[in-house]
Amino acid sequence: MRKIIVLEFITLDGVIQGPGGPTEDTSGGFTYGGWQVPYSDPVVGAVMQKQMNVPFDLLLGRKTFEIWAPYWPQHADFWPSVMSATKYVASNTMTSHEWQPSVFLGGDIVEKITELKRQDGRNLHVYGSANLVQTLMKQDLVDEFWLKIYPLTLGNGKRLFVEGTIPAAFQMTESQVSPSGVIIANYKRAGEVKTGSY
Repeated sequence: MRKIIVLEFITLDGVIQGPGGPTEDTSGGFTYGGWQVPYSDPVVGAVMQKQMNVPFDLLLGRKTFEIWAPYWPQHADFWPSVMSATKYVASNTMTSHEWQPSVFLGGDIVEKITELKRQDGRNLHVYGSANLVQTLMKQDLVDEFWLKIYPLTLGNGKRLFVEGTIPAAFQMTESQVSPSGVIIANYKRAGEVKTGSY
């Protein structure tokens, strides 16, 4: 059975939109694209290299796929495994693309992703894909979060956690702080929320 692992660059106020560059995702009038770049350091770089080179397939929303498809084939020397990974794309409008191997999941996306999880195969890594991640969380399909939490707030932009996220408990499995102040924290699903009283 595969795991779904959500990997996100996230601000203190939860924004995940456009971390890599000014034109990456300007939807909704977002003007802070590239907010991640000033915090790059060797520790974050080493963690990313490690995470990008474990065996994986990709599960992406259509918008993220459309951002990635023209970029990564031109930069495959930096991330060779992105080319061989199967890219499962959640879309009811896109049915094919020249960037292969790609599989387009139309129709009942939740049912198709649930079936993908049941199969044997490499874990499914989700980057960006804000709308898809909301769906995955609401359906309790996320097994792990691998987060890089950046020391800034943006006030607006697409967020990782929004209204409708289900109550869920997580256990931290790995953590460190980079020299530029990025908190690197991995969490795995750990059952239901427990409460208590002092």
